Amino acid sequence: MKLVVGLLLMSVWSGAQPIVGKWVTVDDGTNEDKSVVEIFESKGRYYGKIVKLFSPDDPDPVCDKCPADDNRYLKKIIGMEIIQNMEKDGEEYTDGTILDPEDGKIYRCKLWIEGAQLMVRGYWGPFYRTQTWRKST
Repeated sequence: MKLVVGLLLMSVWSGAQPIVGKWVTVDDGTNEDKSVVEIFESKGRYYGKIVKLFSPDDPDPVCDKCPADDNRYLKKIIGMEIIQNMEKDGEEYTDGTILDPEDGKIYRCKLWIEGAQLMVRGYWGPFYRTQTWRKST
């Protein structure tokens, strides 16, 4: 019991919050919920897959805009791994990629926690865009 309490206190004191769990993505333009992404760890790397879509148009779409040479091409978006190969680097997660299934583009990615939110930054050359995801309930 003392060990569990000590580990919890160390986590709080260090300010470290895990990115592992389910996160709600939000549309940049409409500010509406788009999907739920579950982030998980495997062999020291972090990945994220879409587990739910809030799409009234097509309840079970496929990634027809993904690059044809990508193994996600024409695969179902629900269950698709969109975040791949992220590595923890201090308080950030870097060196991985994120796929936007809407346009099929794959971006270099960086993740970090700010408050109770997950910051998700995708890079395309020198340009980037940052989204704010919130913890799913």
